[in-house]
Amino acid sequence: MSYGLLADAVLLLHLAFILFVVLGGFLPWRWPRLAWLHLPAAAWGALIEFGDWPCPLTPLENHLRALAGEAGYRGGFVEHYLLPLIYPEALTRELQVALGLGVVAINLAAYALGRRRAALSRGGRRGR
Repeated sequence: MSYGLLADAVLLLHLAFILFVVLGGFLPWRWPRLAWLHLPAAAWGALIEFGDWPCPLTPLENHLRALAGEAGYRGGFVEHYLLPLIYPEALTRELQVALGLGVVAINLAAYALGRRRAALSRGGRRGR
């Protein structure tokens, strides 16, 4: 397998992880045990944004691209791939904090709605 394909695989893994961090709070509605995997992932994703830390997948992807003879990039995955799609401006510290807060807010809502849904489901079974 070429280094370029490995770099692309890391890119897809990175994107999947970000989607899991942001939206994974809805998965325990169907698979409750998945919360044990999602909660640490969501905490990690928010802390990466709050702390302005690099995700370890970014340097790995850049290293693989360099081994493939391709150019790496500066900044993080979100700044390089996602922000140009979503926001025309460069990533600012304020935007990073907002992204971290967004992760927390979406997942708090997902877990709160999931608990409410489960409580309603249990209450509906008791009344029959």
